Amino acid sequence: QVQLVESGGGLVQAGGSLSVSCAASGRTFRLPTVAWFRQGPGKEREFVARISGSVDRTYYSDSVRGRFTISRDNAKNTVSLQMNDLKPEDTAVYYCAAGIFDTTERSLYHSWGQGTQVTVSS
Repeated sequence: QVQLVESGGGLVQAGGSLSVSCAASGRTFRLPTVAWFRQGPGKEREFVARISGSVDRTYYSDSVRGRFTISRDNAKNTVSLQMNDLKPEDTAVYYCAAGIFDTTERSLYHSWGQGTQVTVSS
């Protein structure tokens, strides 16, 4: 199993930028696909972005494509999500997750962090 800890959330005004990071420990971090999900108030947890374990291939949800960028630093065992042009609807708890499949399906990710709050004010 991989242990994941998110950091970097906070409060930002609409149109601003914020970066959240996911630090991993445990089994070899290079192998898993790592994804970011988010859960807004009263909403289900939804897929945001993922980066593949083997070839750093990325994929984004339609709602964040072009504004968010996911990247990984294998030397530091971290995956980051750079969020630009933030909107109030991006307000959510952001979770990172690790899994062996390139998928948007949250049930297929076996390791999860505790989440970090991102709040975008209008």
